[in-house]
Order: sequence, then C-alpha cells, then structure tokens
Amino acid sequence: MHCFKEWQIICEALNKGTQSLILRKGGIHEGKDGFSFGSVREFLLFPTRFHAQGDHVKKDGAFTPGKEWESGDAVHFDTFCKVEETYELTDWEQVKALAPFHQWTEACIQERFNWEGKGMASGKIHLALLRAYKLEKPIEIEYTKRLGGCRSWVELEDVTLSGKYTPIISDASFHKVSSATKELLE
Repeated sequence: MHCFKEWQIICEALNKGTQSLILRKGGIHEGKDGFSFGSVREFLLFPTRFHAQGDHVKKDGAFTPGKEWESGDAVHFDTFCKVEETYELTDWEQVKALAPFHQWTEACIQERFNWEGKGMASGKIHLALLRAYKLEKPIEIEYTKRLGGCRSWVELEDVTLSGKYTPIISDASFHKVSSATKELLE
C-alpha cells in the first residue's frame, strides 16, 4: 500500500475537510526524476512531525506537533485518499490563487515553487485534488527508520485496506471545491 508523507497539520486539515488538495515539489530523496503522483491514485496519509511545520501554515488555531517518530512507535493511519485530478503548475499566479483552498502560507508555497533541488526546475509545483476518506478501522504499524527521510512516498508491504471508509466531506461539498479549483486553473 502506498503512503504519502505529509505534515501532520496538513493531514489534520484533510481529516477535517478544510483542505482537499496537496501542493508538492518533492523531497530530497525523490530521485533524479523528482516528485510525481505518477500512477499512484490511492494512498494512506502518513502524518509527519516536522518540528517547524506550524511556522509554515496559516494561523487558525494552536498547533503542537507530536514528537518526531522513533523506531518502535505505533503509527496510526486513519485517512485514505483518492487522487481525482493532478496538475503540474508553472504559473505562479495560478498557484497563488489557490490560497483559499489550503493551509500553507504564501511564503511556504512560493519557496516550494521556486526550489531547485536535484536537477528540479524552478517555477513548478505539483497539485493533486484529493478525495479524503476516514477509515472505519485505522491501520497501525510500527515505525522503522526505513519510513524516515525526506521523501514523499513510502510503501507498506503486507498492508491492505480492510473494512469500510467514508468520505470526509459530502459529494456536494467536494464538487464545489473541485469545480472552484478547476475554474482557477483554466
């Protein structure tokens, strides 16, 4: 099962239905081709605990991330996502116009947009419009060092979804966000 590593505070926004998209440049360990959603269309959200993430999001309440994951910690996965649409954005004005639909600060997204790491071109960012679902039975695994590092994707062998999952926001609400996002990008 694919897992997408994202800041804990963004995972919480997806869990609350206050965000339905991901903007990603890529991690240091993404390889020479950089980040891509590629053929991955379904994944579990893996909440990371980057200590300064609260400094890079809009302040709409207090946030204290948990301590960094250590070997042996129990990691709970309770959110499953389906990718509805993906885009590769190269127009900063389009990216900037998405501000009402996510929790990151403009400075954080602009830094990602302009970052040139490992052969990545500046002035580009990936967008995925997601439908998030709450798992009826959360999945728990033991954290190991293999799951660490600055990468977007990790693969959990021998992990499959079991049980039901329900959409976090209604079909009507998701359609409204999806339509508004697509309209900004046209």
